[in-house]
Amino acid sequence: MAQTLYFKFTASDESVYIFTTVGIEPWSRIGIGVFELIASILILIPATVWLGSLLAVDLMAGAFGMHLTLLAIEIKGGGGQLFIYALIVTFCGLYAFWQSRKEIPAAIKKYLPSVLQ
Repeated sequence: MAQTLYFKFTASDESVYIFTTVGIEPWSRIGIGVFELIASILILIPATVWLGSLLAVDLMAGAFGMHLTLLAIEIKGGGGQLFIYALIVTFCGLYAFWQSRKEIPAAIKKYLPSVLQ
């Protein structure tokens, strides 16, 4: 996920194309990039892996929604590479969340299903 930040923040042709097609260029491209940066940082801090991984999974859910409704799986001849990256981030995020579920603060944990406690 952090690898794509360069392209979002430098307004690469592909990023601009994606967000223009969806109709949310430029502010959402930058905003989503900021949230992806925050998620990447949170994943690197042991006490906040659970939060960063949830944020990453949520962001990728948005990416899936855009790919499956307004864009396509393949964008500009990329062979579906961005869609595959979103799948990888999602599975890694879910795994990281599962592995870090013991770090969730008790005040939040009490609202979660017992399987996550």
